[in-house]
Amino acid sequence: MKIKWYGHSTFLLTSEGGTRILIDPYYRFIRYRMPIVEPDIVAVTHNHFDHSKIQAATGDYLLVKEPKEYIRNDVRINGFKTFHDKVNGEKRGPNILYRFQMDGLTICHCGDLGHLLSEEQVKEIGKVDILIIPVGGTFTINALEATQVMHQLKSTITIPMHYRTKALSVVGLMFSKVDKFLQISGQRTTEVKILDISKENLSEYAGVVTMLYE
Repeated sequence: MKIKWYGHSTFLLTSEGGTRILIDPYYRFIRYRMPIVEPDIVAVTHNHFDHSKIQAATGDYLLVKEPKEYIRNDVRINGFKTFHDKVNGEKRGPNILYRFQMDGLTICHCGDLGHLLSEEQVKEIGKVDILIIPVGGTFTINALEATQVMHQLKSTITIPMHYRTKALSVVGLMFSKVDKFLQISGQRTTEVKILDISKENLSEYAGVVTMLYE
């Protein structure tokens, strides 16, 4: 499987069989830019403009936007209802955490998760190989809380997202940089442009993987 980051919370997962999953597309957001993508699946965690621009996708794709189960080709997806804040969505609304099962691995994309997980949620989600999680704070969980969720789900690899980068310009001042999460997590860090991952090499990337925005 290959994982590519387009900045912010947008990722493209490509299975060994060629199934392409686009998650939380923005298309254009401040100085972030992404190409038009032709995926098999588009997953949207919540309806905020910087996560739900499905116009960034073209072709005959399956739109995933509810907390339920979906199957297409070699991918099984389960959505779990969470919230964008710590007050059951009263401030920023609902959020969906997605679990993708493909190529013998389990990947979780947390969207704009705004709270720690309950014991019941942790049990429902189950084993996680790769956790993609917001770490920037303000609108989501912060670096410390992201580290706690990382420990809750016992992920082998954790990929941070939704943090301050140069592409966010002045808007980025509302987010923390990724450095704070790297420091608090205390895990080994690997930096990649594209993560080419499999069951066989999973342990080689154990820890935090930071991804370069292109």
